[in-house]
Amino acid sequence: MTSMMTASAEAEAKPEAQINNWLPITASRKAKWWYSAFHNVTAMVGAGVLGLPFAMSQLGWAPGIVAIVASWVITFYSLWQLVELHELVPGRRFDRYHELGMHAFGPKLGYWSIMILQLIVQVASTIVYTVTGGKSLKKSFDLVFPEVFTEVRQTYFILFFAVFQLVMSQTPNFNSLKGVSLLAAVMSFSYSMVSCVASVIKGSEDHHAHPVTYGVRSQNTLDQTFDALNGIGTIAFAFAGHSVALEIQATIPSTEETPSKVPMWRGVIVAYVIVAVCYIAVSISGYWAFGISVEDDVLVSLENPTWLIAAANFMVFLHVVGSYQVFAMPVFDTIESALVQKYHFKPSRILRLVARSSYVVLVGFVGMCIPFFGGLLGFFGGLVFAATSYFIPCIMWLLLKRPKPWSFHWIASWGSTIIGVLIAVLTPIGGLRQIILSFKTYKIFS
Repeated sequence: MTSMMTASAEAEAKPEAQINNWLPITASRKAKWWYSAFHNVTAMVGAGVLGLPFAMSQLGWAPGIVAIVASWVITFYSLWQLVELHELVPGRRFDRYHELGMHAFGPKLGYWSIMILQLIVQVASTIVYTVTGGKSLKKSFDLVFPEVFTEVRQTYFILFFAVFQLVMSQTPNFNSLKGVSLLAAVMSFSYSMVSCVASVIKGSEDHHAHPVTYGVRSQNTLDQTFDALNGIGTIAFAFAGHSVALEIQATIPSTEETPSKVPMWRGVIVAYVIVAVCYIAVSISGYWAFGISVEDDVLVSLENPTWLIAAANFMVFLHVVGSYQVFAMPVFDTIESALVQKYHFKPSRILRLVARSSYVVLVGFVGMCIPFFGGLLGFFGGLVFAATSYFIPCIMWLLLKRPKPWSFHWIASWGSTIIGVLIAVLTPIGGLRQIILSFKTYKIFS
């Protein structure tokens, strides 16, 4: 009888193992620790870093720097929690964020609450990266060939980016992205440094000619409040990597001697050092150079030297090609998992081609319709990124690890949770207002 039950369990497990070997997150577990580093840099140092000087102009010098540094500390801690919880149960790996959520909150609440939040983060990221990719490519071409491309609509560049992603989206699994992700990580660091140097040069020249105004953008208290909320939301968007952290860790092999958290954490530390350098350099130099007149994408404010800014914008384009894929891969995993496990489609290249292409087309269409970079950052950053990056890991830590009251982890987890909830509740208001203001001067497919 026992042998029959064992055979039955093995028979049930076999198809599930076969599906896991096909799904993009769990198909390959051969990643090295440095894969974790550049996957995390690609996921983190994205479109959000270019919006940090604008966030500084909405908050002012001291509040802006405090908000960025505090966000770095909180999210560094919450990412450590996720890495530690990945193999909380001996012999089991929580390869997806929602799987850990199900263990912490129960099958239904954990699945639907985490799955919805995670999908919003990932879909929102791909929308913003679509807009950023198109905008940056247009800016690059405008600077190099002003007489040819100035009159070409931004919509066509966003469309080109979407078409390019149709090809890229057929990359079979997360681990296959390592080359693309490495290029994206190098590009993100490069354009951050170009932005910093160009801002310093620009500021040094302009400060002699005319003074730069600092403080905050708006004049009255109500507008300042809305702007501050949007600025904090923009900063929250810049720390979005947590929504793919467990999926990145899932690609790393794990043994009793070297559990996956060891190489993963090594990669995270390297990534977060790079994040700190990029974020502080870009936000301070961009705000110092332009003050309250800085654009919501600091590279748009920069014009000279022309070849360098054109190169930096092209670097942004190359970077978001990779970061789009890092955030899209878990979405593809969710879609393909549902189609195969729930609707019993047969795993195949045709299924993958249709499912992924449909998603890329839909995201591209949304990106062409609402290309509001600054407002999108603030709205999505506050609404859901704060949840997945700031406080959900802390709540799961409190539930699963049960630290002693008033111990370090108890205080840190509760403090991060309170700050994260306040960001999630308040900051979308500022982002939504920014989008509404943009609509006043907006023409569809402009």
